[in-house]
Order: sequence, then C-alpha cells, then structure tokens
Amino acid sequence: MKRNGLTTAVRTVIAGALAGTLAACGGGGSGDGSAVNASSQGTSVGAVTGFGSVYVNGTRFQTDERVTSDDGIEREDQLEKGMILKVKGSWNGRGEGRADNVSYDDTLRGPLTSMTWDDIEKTGQLQLLNQTVRLDRQTVFRGATPTELADNPGAYSVRISGWRMENGDFRASYVGARSAGSRFDDFNEVEIEGTVANLDAGARTFEINGLPIDYTSATGDDDFDLDDLRNGLAVEVEGYLENGILIAREIDDEDDLFDDDDDVEISGEIYDFDASGQSFRINGVLVQYNRGTEFDDIRESSLQNGLFVKVEGDFRNGVLIAEEIEGRDGDVELDGRLEQIDLSNEVLIVSGIRVQLTPGTLIDDDDDDDRRSRVEDINGFRVGDYLEIEGRQRSENGGYLEAFTIEREDDDDDYELEARIDAISGTSVTFMNLEILLNGFSIEGARVGDEVEVEYRRTSGGQYELTDDIDE
Repeated sequence: MKRNGLTTAVRTVIAGALAGTLAACGGGGSGDGSAVNASSQGTSVGAVTGFGSVYVNGTRFQTDERVTSDDGIEREDQLEKGMILKVKGSWNGRGEGRADNVSYDDTLRGPLTSMTWDDIEKTGQLQLLNQTVRLDRQTVFRGATPTELADNPGAYSVRISGWRMENGDFRASYVGARSAGSRFDDFNEVEIEGTVANLDAGARTFEINGLPIDYTSATGDDDFDLDDLRNGLAVEVEGYLENGILIAREIDDEDDLFDDDDDVEISGEIYDFDASGQSFRINGVLVQYNRGTEFDDIRESSLQNGLFVKVEGDFRNGVLIAEEIEGRDGDVELDGRLEQIDLSNEVLIVSGIRVQLTPGTLIDDDDDDDRRSRVEDINGFRVGDYLEIEGRQRSENGGYLEAFTIEREDDDDDYELEARIDAISGTSVTFMNLEILLNGFSIEGARVGDEVEVEYRRTSGGQYELTDDIDE
C-alpha cells in the first residue's frame, strides 16, 4: 500500500465545537448571518474543503455568495472543492469566520497536452502550456476522472488551481476539465503564471518555463506598466494560443496577496528555503520565522523545500512574520470499511480505527460532480462504505486518526493501514488503540514507534487479525 503521504492538514478542533459549527452551517451559502467574535482580521489563502458557506484553512467563512474573479466565476455556487481562494475577513480560533470578500484566480488554464495517472498510488502529472503539474491524492478532479483525462488528454481543456513548487512546476489542488475547444473564460482562452525569462523588449517577447509569449498586442492589467517587465519578475498572462505561441492580451505582475499589517494565514508548499536566514516562500510570499515562532506538528529542524505547511502571522513591509508554522504532511493511510458513525461528534470507526473529522477534512469522490455542502458530505456516510483516508496519527485519548482527506471507493475486502506502532505484545500489535492479533504472522524487527504497513481483517468474533507479515 506504499503511497505518497498527504500534504495537507488542518488544526485539530474540539469535537463539541465541531458539532456546533455543523449545526450552524446548514446547506446554503451565507449561513445564519450571526456575528463572529473575531480574534484575527486580515486574509486567509487556502483550498476550499467544504461548502455552506466556504471552508478554508479550517475556518467556515460566512459569505454573501459573491466571488471576485477574472476567470468567469462570479458566485459561490460556481466554486469547487480544491479551488484556492483568497478570503478577506475576520475569524476566531474556533473555526468560525466572516468573509468581506472572496476572490479566485486560475493558476493555469488551457488545452491539456499529456497526463499520467497511477490509480493505485493516486499520483501522476499533467502538462499544459509547457508547464508540469503534479497530481496526488489531495487533488480534486471535476468534469472528468483522472483516468479519463490520462486515457485521452487531447480531448480536454483544463483549469488548474495549485501551488508553485521550488523548480517552477506546480502542484494541483484542483483540476477542472471541459471538452477541448470549450472555454472557461470567453475572452481569454489560456492563462499562465510564472517568472519572466529571455525577455526581448524590442521584439516584445519573453518565455515562462519555455512557453513563448508575444505581448505585442497586450495591455497591462490593473495599471501594470509593460515597460516594467524584467527577467525574474513573477507575472500572470492571459490570452490565446497561435501556433504554439501565447498571444498575450493582458499581463499583470503578481500583486502582494496581503495588505500591510494584515493578520494572515496561508497554506502551501515551501520553496526557496534558507535555514541560515530563517526564511522561505509559499506561493510567492516571503515568510520569515524567528525564536518567537511556534511550531505545531513540525520541528524547525524539519523545515525544507517541498514540505506542505500552514503559516499564521503578520504581514509587514512585504514579509509574512510567522507567529505559528503548522505541519500539514500526513503520516497515516487507512483503507477500510466504515463500521460506526457518530454524527454529533463527527467521529467514524473505520476498520477498528477511530477517525476524527475536522472543518478542514476534505470529503470527496473524484467521480462525483455533485456539489454538496459539508453537512451533506457528512450525512452521506453509510455503514459499510469502503473508505480511503489519509491524515495524522494522534496520541490523545488512547490514540486516533485525524482525517485530512476521505474518499469513497468501490467495494474492497482489504483492510490496510500505514501508521506508527503504539504497542507490541507476544500476541498482538496495537495502533491508535486498535489491537490486531498476530494470527501467526511475523513482526520480526518491528519496534514501538516504527512506521509500518499492515494488512488485516475483522474476524467473525469482532476481533482484528493480521493477514500478512508486517512490512516496515
């Protein structure tokens, strides 16, 4: 069952607070309109994990259902899970917030060139506009399944919402597909983000990751002066393709996501990490940390390029001063059968493991284009469902799994778990308060604290037992 670990997460929220939030959110857009006793006011940037109103970075933001976008999206009901939003508003530490403005911007948009997908590992990559986009279990697909896209990439155009990576590639949080030739934006066929290279001001051309761009007929968007173009500048370009060249209609530099003195929270993948300078970047934002920065589910020594984190802090003079950095990489994978449901506490028992949901848990089925609220997501669980879950192993209250993503799959009889061993006896091995009988199989070499893979089953007597040797 070896798979890439999940690279997103949210802070744990007390079960009672979760239940209160669920009861309040309903299925509509703006919620009950009650005031939020805010402890922070500023900007939150992250992927949508649920609706009714919108859930971003573990907070349910009440909205007025309007969305600011240049990409053909004007209303909340046009958004999808996985889309990365910029939410200006206020929020508290209990998962509640109010949005003054919700904005969305495609990262990439255009005809799909190629795609690979491993349906077992749930990983792959695609290419469009000469850009490489990494796909993983967290990526939300709409309009076509990843298998359909990989089987016939030339039949689709896609819009991508994602995070920039260290090497200039992207990691997709959302992939929306339409038949080739159809447009997401009636005016601009394609959109690309990246840094300017090989600028020729005389010929009015440059490149982004090898894609040639002709800006002879372009205008600067939002008062951007095209004479300010320079190599290394991060820009957004919209236009149309002609013989493999992007004919630019609009070019804008990448504005600061935040206003000065904003309270800020942003999630994304670290790049340009500088240990000596105590800094890194997320989606173009320079993050500075110091001795006063708190680290949650991660150590300072673990920071590195490619790590997915959430940062909270203050934005000052173009720099995000980190007050807290939270690790968002999962360390548990569980495939199994849903055995019990506790809606009031948002707890599932899956193949003997207690699974705790949070406001940031992404519940999704890639082959289901229905747009459901978070209430409908949770109420849609049924005993007997076969689920694939990724998240973080918690030790409190005997141990449980905090779920980051949950996906329903076709029926399967295999129970598979990748997690750290909590206890070993002569007859059993224990993970997160689940005792699994050895059943004659070997655990030779395994130690408490080791991360291992196990295959097991539930017996007719309600116990659990190994069906193969433990794989370290």
